[in-house]
Amino acid sequence: MSRAGLKRYELLSSLGEEERALLGDLLEEIDLEAGEPLFKERQESEGLVLVERGMLRLESERGALAGKLGPGGDLGGLSLIALGNREVTAVASEPTRVLVLSRSAFLRFADDAPRAGCRLLEAILADTAAQLRQQLDRLAPGEAARS
Repeated sequence: MSRAGLKRYELLSSLGEEERALLGDLLEEIDLEAGEPLFKERQESEGLVLVERGMLRLESERGALAGKLGPGGDLGGLSLIALGNREVTAVASEPTRVLVLSRSAFLRFADDAPRAGCRLLEAILADTAAQLRQQLDRLAPGEAARS
């Protein structure tokens, strides 16, 4: 993927051109056929996933469909800093290409560009906080309005 193409990902938008080039060199491209899983629920989480093209269907044993993730979407950012297992299974709905930043690749990136590594972590934490607020709003819409 072109380094300019990495700008489309909200998590990477604060990075400069040189930082995106450095990060782009660390991303692993994975092509999936329709119906092929990228990972399964409870499998160890191994890194940040960016959807370049296609669609991932997110499924959970707790519910039939947990969501969908298309081009420009990301998943698993917290796994760069926190060990744990995947909460969902991700399956390609159609031919799909994802870019994966492994934990070890992120650590290399953070060593080479510490400020950029911090900005990426800030973006991941801000995104996680926003998702948590959305979930809390769904649980108690009246309570969220009073906060």
